[in-house]
Amino acid sequence: EDFLNLIFKAMMKDSLNSSHPVSSAVQSSEQIEEMFDALSYIKGASLLLMLKHYLTKDVFQAGIEVYLHNHNYRTARSDDLWDSMNEITNGTLDVKKMMKTWIVHKGFPLVTVVRKGKIISVQQEKFLYRVEPENWTSDASYLWHIPLTYITNRCNFTHCTNAYLLDQKSGM
Repeated sequence: EDFLNLIFKAMMKDSLNSSHPVSSAVQSSEQIEEMFDALSYIKGASLLLMLKHYLTKDVFQAGIEVYLHNHNYRTARSDDLWDSMNEITNGTLDVKKMMKTWIVHKGFPLVTVVRKGKIISVQQEKFLYRVEPENWTSDASYLWHIPLTYITNRCNFTHCTNAYLLDQKSGM
């Protein structure tokens, strides 16, 4: 419950146009300090949980083990973690490409799901809680690679999770 409260507080900050990406190029020590705030840590933890759920616990853990083994006693970048996950997924999913959309964009997407008969369509757009005129920039080009999981009425609810990667503005 405490973690969820932290996530919701971080999402509230991240839904403002004055937010910042989890990862960005820095030019000064002040910019480095600004990057390491609660938003970065909580959003980063949420993104790792999202990835773990999408890849499954076993695949995610294997990717972490490869990452730790490959970078034992060395420096590492976020790309190194994504590369380790790519190694475990044998190229079936470009984890680096997917996760880059989450760490270089500020904010998060709003996903709208519409059902018309048996047809389900999904659409994404940047979610903004409140537009702050002094910090407003157009983020219309933002596109996230959103891992969606779902179940259908043909499932027994234990081994029937389906996955879909929404990597366009809309899809079916």
